[in-house]
Amino acid sequence: MKNSELLRRSLAAVWHPCTQMKQHAGGELPMIPVARGEGAWLYDFDGRRYLDAISSWWVNLFGHANPRINAALREQLDELEHVILAGFTHRPVVELSERLSALAGGTLGHCFFASDGASATEIALKMSFHSWRNRGLEKKQGFLCLEGGYHGETVGALAVTDVAIFKDAYAPLVRAAATVPSPDARKARDGETPADVARRTAAELERYLAEHHETLAAFIVEPLIQCASGMVMYDPEYLRLARALCDRYQVHLICDEIAVGCGRTGSFFAHEQAGIRPDFLCLSKGISGGYLPLSIVLTTDAIYEAFYDDATARGFLHSHSYTGNALACCAALATLDIFAADRVLVENQARAVKLAAMLAPLAERPYVRNIRQRGMIAAFDVDTADAGFSRRFYRAALDRETLLRPIGTTVYVMPPYIVDDEEIAHLGRSIAGALEDALPA
Repeated sequence: MKNSELLRRSLAAVWHPCTQMKQHAGGELPMIPVARGEGAWLYDFDGRRYLDAISSWWVNLFGHANPRINAALREQLDELEHVILAGFTHRPVVELSERLSALAGGTLGHCFFASDGASATEIALKMSFHSWRNRGLEKKQGFLCLEGGYHGETVGALAVTDVAIFKDAYAPLVRAAATVPSPDARKARDGETPADVARRTAAELERYLAEHHETLAAFIVEPLIQCASGMVMYDPEYLRLARALCDRYQVHLICDEIAVGCGRTGSFFAHEQAGIRPDFLCLSKGISGGYLPLSIVLTTDAIYEAFYDDATARGFLHSHSYTGNALACCAALATLDIFAADRVLVENQARAVKLAAMLAPLAERPYVRNIRQRGMIAAFDVDTADAGFSRRFYRAALDRETLLRPIGTTVYVMPPYIVDDEEIAHLGRSIAGALEDALPA
């Protein structure tokens, strides 16, 4: 097959996500037909390759066509592909639940399965509301999120998403949550540290909780990095204070680690860097190594016990047909095996240093602002009011055999955990060249 043939068929038949299709059909933006993947690279039908520097929307941890995950899935295919999880169970879902609970120190011992991040958000919100109702606190129906937070694009998840392009078009359908200021470290006033920003914004959180806690079910956050609003990074002190405040005011804390979990920030769970545990932990994206749709909500004994009753209506009322899919759970188990066998978190510390060194020279450019990094996520802002910057940068990076998708004027990298020194150097050259091409002379 040729690139041109698959491109023509795709544009005719496939409605692509988060995409203005006219830009692709008119040639303003290229669409890349992918024939295969190998390691950190994607290959089209004409043999051209692209370094997947964003892990295919932040999901791929150990490279495309990873031999160990492939082998595990082949073995699982001959055993069980899927079974209804209502009234039935199977080995991969049990083992995955046990291992995730152990990684959470045994404090989040109950796992509820779904297919994607937005579903995990909806499950956590519904569980929080329903558990309070089962405990007789029926007024606790509201939710609170951070300014600029992103938690998915289904109608329920949009209620706690504060990114205008995703929520505004559907605002009439949404029961919007309240927002409190983000602890974005870039908001530091003269003399302030990121921890000072965290304490200042946590004080505003406390004021809101003091006034509204009787009607609030939960506060939802993306720990340490608010990804979709431009890789907003903040100090762990905010999570420590938020945990204490939620305890004081009887409000659940939901940690959405859909994007930042599974080692992205340097620890397996991002919230570990604050020394806390949430009431709900949402996982997806990297948990299956980027292979199959899977999401999981972990929660506590106390939440679980609020639903444990003879009455069906007091049980948690949520399901979908592929809950706990055996193949997806198998991919997740193989992913956890790689973490354990390869000392991934330790190895990533060295990779993170190399990523920082690769980006450091950009600080000398007058239009580059706020170079920042936490673990295997790094970003910087480009000082331009040009609305066409992100599209030009995307095209210019593809011309240099690299997949990068800026979020507005924020350029970020989130590569798989297998990138080597030469691939990091290639990434640096691509970013530098793409900046030159994308910015007006």
